[in-house]
Amino acid sequence: MTAPAAQPEPVIRFLAALRAHLEQGTLLKLVLSAYHGPETDLKKLEIRLVELKAGRHLSFVFHHETRDLTRNFSIADGLTEIANRLGKEFRAAHLLTSKEDFHLACSRKGVARLTRGAAAQPPAPATQHNRAKRRLLDHRRPFLHALGLTDAAHVVKPSMAHKWKQINKFLEIFDHALAESPLAKQTTLDLVDFGCGKGYLTFALHDYLHHTCSRTVNLTGVELRPELVRLCSNVAEHEKCAGLTFRQGGLEDYAPSKLDVLLALHACDTATDLALHLGIHAGASLILCAPCCHKEVRPQLVAPPVLQPILQHGIHAAQTAELVTDGLRALLLEASGYDVKVFEFIALEHTDKNKMILGIKKTPSPTHTAKSWQQVAALKEFFGIREQRLEALLKVPGAHADV
Repeated sequence: MTAPAAQPEPVIRFLAALRAHLEQGTLLKLVLSAYHGPETDLKKLEIRLVELKAGRHLSFVFHHETRDLTRNFSIADGLTEIANRLGKEFRAAHLLTSKEDFHLACSRKGVARLTRGAAAQPPAPATQHNRAKRRLLDHRRPFLHALGLTDAAHVVKPSMAHKWKQINKFLEIFDHALAESPLAKQTTLDLVDFGCGKGYLTFALHDYLHHTCSRTVNLTGVELRPELVRLCSNVAEHEKCAGLTFRQGGLEDYAPSKLDVLLALHACDTATDLALHLGIHAGASLILCAPCCHKEVRPQLVAPPVLQPILQHGIHAAQTAELVTDGLRALLLEASGYDVKVFEFIALEHTDKNKMILGIKKTPSPTHTAKSWQQVAALKEFFGIREQRLEALLKVPGAHADV
């Protein structure tokens, strides 16, 4: 491959070094950063050589604020992709090899500077597609075996691989959100996990905060099914999980006196609204909800004339009701003083309940709050929606989730 003629000489030499180390098998990884492109949440791009069934490929991992996207390219196509992005979308690059390292910096005016130094990572490069990656949770933790996720040798069971990936992705999201929140330096945290089920995420979060972050944790898992409460309580007691407790009940049964973090993953239908309201009412700095089973808005939905040809199809009406429901929830969180992100929690291949609503408490702006309420009213009017549960709860002073 020949670099584009318009590229500065340092960029051409950098790309030549990349090709050379690919051919020699000494490439460790390439990191492109200082992104200046249309994707506002894209932070950096990491590229490694991987072995697939179809042969050697370049694996591109696009690191966004709350998610990672992976694409694999043939060597030729990957080099073309790098050449097209380098110095344009990405103005910095770090090429790590087992022999030497290269740093490339490009200015806004197209001036490039290339530096070369001794290798900082001398080990041979890994090319396995499923190479080990840094995890926020150690698979050897005893509670994972007690919950049935790993076998006696602390190896993740094949049947639990999707759950294992879901747990680690959740911890990555939580880690990032915690760093952005008012809780970033708080040493003691009070958390509630509603609908905690068998407690996979509850135990994992406790382990991460207590062992990895060295924080004092008061985490309560709340679950309706008594057999799961007994199971989780026994595991927590056996593994001496300080500050981790489980209790039977629902959203209407538990009103914490102090709350920093509220979790409600896979909260069905208006249970998501009850959870969001409880977090807002308690002043939680972090709220994470994964909604599902949207039913409240669908029967109220009136197709605006321009959308009638689309919404006459049931599947489109259902998707629109889900979109409008979670859009209203996001706006209502914003109106309550939260920065809000709605994003894909994990790929659909791992769970069909893959949407996450994340709220981080910020100092509310009266102007922004008023605008959010206006947008809620406009959306409801446009789609003919008479009532939305979270809005109704927020409009009742001092209301709790049992309203």
